[in-house]
Amino acid sequence: MCGSDDHADETPRVVRYGPDDDLEHVVDDPASGGTYVLVFDLATPTSVEVGALGTHELPAGEYAYVGSAFGAGGFGRAERHRRKLDEASGTVHWHVDALTTRPETSFVVAYLLPDVDLECVLARRLPAGPLDGFGSSDCDCRSHLSSVDGEAVERTIRTTIGSVDSP
Repeated sequence: MCGSDDHADETPRVVRYGPDDDLEHVVDDPASGGTYVLVFDLATPTSVEVGALGTHELPAGEYAYVGSAFGAGGFGRAERHRRKLDEASGTVHWHVDALTTRPETSFVVAYLLPDVDLECVLARRLPAGPLDGFGSSDCDCRSHLSSVDGEAVERTIRTTIGSVDSP
C-alpha cells in the first residue's frame, strides 16, 4: 500500500544493492522493510504474461520496478525479485515475476530505502511505464513499472527524497 509525501524530518537513506552484493551486508536488518526500486535489463523484445493484465510485448531495454517491503520478510522480497527465478522453481505471485522469470531479463541494481514508504511517490515520478496497471493493483498509480535509463532512476530517487523532506 502506498504512503504519502508526509515523512519524518530525517532524510531517508538510500542503499545501492548490486548483483554481487549480499543483502545481509547492505542493510542492518534484511527483515526490516521500506521501499525498493529494482532495475532490470530486458535483452530482447519479449512477450510476458502478467496475470489479469494479460499478455504484452515489452521492447528490449531497461526497466525500473517500484515496490514496498513492509510485510513479512521485509527486504527479503526485494532479494526474491533480484534472484533469477524460473517458472518451474519459483512461484509467480507478483506482476514483477513476469519479468524475473524470463531468461531475457537480467538484474542490474536495486535501490533500498529502509523504513520509508515512497512507493507511489517514486512510481509517479519515474517515466511512464510500458504497461498500465503493472504492480499497481492496490493503489491508484498508473503503473509501478517504468521504461528507464538506469542513471535517471538514481537521480529521481535522490531528487524525490530531497523534496519530500523540504518545508
